[in-house]
Amino acid sequence: MHQHHNGLKTAALFGVLWVVLLLIGALLANSLRSPSIIWVFMLIGLATTAYGYWNSDKIAIRSMQAYPVSEAEAPGLYRIVRELSMRANQPMPRLFVSPTQSPNAFATGRNPQNAAVCCTEGIMRILDERELRGVLGHELMHVYNRDILTSSVAAAVAGVITSAAQFMLFFGGGGNDRDRANPLALLVTSLLAPVAAMVIQMAISRTREYDADEDGSRLTDDPLALAAALRKLEMGIQRAPLPQDQRLVNTSHLMIANPFRGAGLSRMFSTHPPMADRIDRLEKMAGRPLGW
Repeated sequence: MHQHHNGLKTAALFGVLWVVLLLIGALLANSLRSPSIIWVFMLIGLATTAYGYWNSDKIAIRSMQAYPVSEAEAPGLYRIVRELSMRANQPMPRLFVSPTQSPNAFATGRNPQNAAVCCTEGIMRILDERELRGVLGHELMHVYNRDILTSSVAAAVAGVITSAAQFMLFFGGGGNDRDRANPLALLVTSLLAPVAAMVIQMAISRTREYDADEDGSRLTDDPLALAAALRKLEMGIQRAPLPQDQRLVNTSHLMIANPFRGAGLSRMFSTHPPMADRIDRLEKMAGRPLGW
């Protein structure tokens, strides 16, 4: 795997996320005169993270109603994934297909030994083998880069911030006037902290997508294949988006493309970078030596 500036950006974003959490904790502890309250939210966040991390593959596969496929049923899929796994010197993941015509793919699992790769019937229908190889290279790099852990921790910290902010909004006025925090500061922080957490979580997800694009293209040695696939995916999803069922919304950040039709603010707050930007980066990569 290659190290690049996006790793530093992810670390910096996590730092800002923790600063927001500590600010919420300090205000809540000061308002309630009980520093221990923030630990309650931290324990809840830790339990949520552990459950999501250990069961990420089952949750995602179930949400997409995916079924396992054998090599006899999907020889092309097996051939591509086996070749890329061997090239990366990683174990072969389990392979699944989701019975939806919306074109997409995702990889999940807490480590390469427990990984699963899922393609929809729609993506296998519209992509040729070269383009599908580009997509699978991207998805495998999410597993090799431990992005499931990254996204799980980011989601947990953001969830703790949101829960603590809501608690502070309704119960943060305790104590006497001398001890109590400024009510306006409590109100502003309670409203803005969850928004800040969501934006930072979104930014972390986007940096991981850029990394998977870059590292996946190094693995396949073919960035233009992924660029061509992303163009087809954007058009295909606009024609056949997934329904905004909550289970699918919770899984959508794992997918190679935003599975929902959207514009304006919904795209602005998407966990996926703009397709045009991703394609432009990949086309610029094609002019440079890659290697693995």
